[in-house]
Amino acid sequence: MVTEFIFLGLSNSQELQVFLFVFFFVFYVGIVFGNLLIVITVASVSHLHSPMYFLLANLSLIDLCLSSVTAPKMIADFFSIRKVISFKGCLTQIFLLHFFGGSEMVILVAMAFDRYVAICKPLHYTTIMCSNVCVGIATSAWGIGLLHSVIQLAFAVKLPFCGPNEVDNFYCDLPGIIKLACTDTYRLDIMVIANSGVLTLCSFVLLIISYTVILMTIQRRPADRSSKALSTLTAHITVVILFFGPCVFIYAWPFPIESLDKFLAVFYSVVTPLLNPVIYTLRNKDMKVAMRRLRNWNVRCRMKS
Repeated sequence: MVTEFIFLGLSNSQELQVFLFVFFFVFYVGIVFGNLLIVITVASVSHLHSPMYFLLANLSLIDLCLSSVTAPKMIADFFSIRKVISFKGCLTQIFLLHFFGGSEMVILVAMAFDRYVAICKPLHYTTIMCSNVCVGIATSAWGIGLLHSVIQLAFAVKLPFCGPNEVDNFYCDLPGIIKLACTDTYRLDIMVIANSGVLTLCSFVLLIISYTVILMTIQRRPADRSSKALSTLTAHITVVILFFGPCVFIYAWPFPIESLDKFLAVFYSVVTPLLNPVIYTLRNKDMKVAMRRLRNWNVRCRMKS
């Protein structure tokens, strides 16, 4: 009976692991600082109390949590001879990873819907995207993420592990753990693809169709009226591609390539959560102005004290 799993990590080279430690430590600090800054800014600045920024704050919170499931353990393991995680710890990682990942999918779909209403039905925007609807969307996102993660965990809990316990990655996820089970996992592989893969692929296709419709609507408008909407939309589409691209290959692609999966896992869990706040702050004038106001207010408070 397996009681722990051993991560093979990203590299066996000691010199490379020192470099990777510094690299990912800096990235994780950036993730924490960048996403917390967005959450605090949206909560503190009154003119950002709108549906779009409410959903953005939820996205940043989820990104922070999603990265925190895997990044701290990975960073600590760079100086460990045996990169070990307990069986319960592994199941916890799988649960939290799919909880926050499933929630983020729903939030990204909700953000696309928000932009669709704002651009295609502007006169009805305040009625459709009222505060109750926004709270309902956020609650649904976290609820769907919880349901999705419980289903994923149900797959893993019943698996018998009696032999190999080396995971060729830096964290636990269902596709990698299934390979170590002492049973025929063909049907389970199909179920994982049907659950995570189809959900990911359908959400991605739905988002692409939605943004295509929105872009076609923007093109019919005068250039001076469409520039701001186009800038915001570009940021949204970039984030969608960065999040769903790796997910489609990890969960929906039927012919996994281990080296590629490991690279995509790094991109999905560490790189994307850092790029999201960068994209939204650099391309959004309202966010940059709000952050300046927050900084100036902080400086004035320090001077007074």
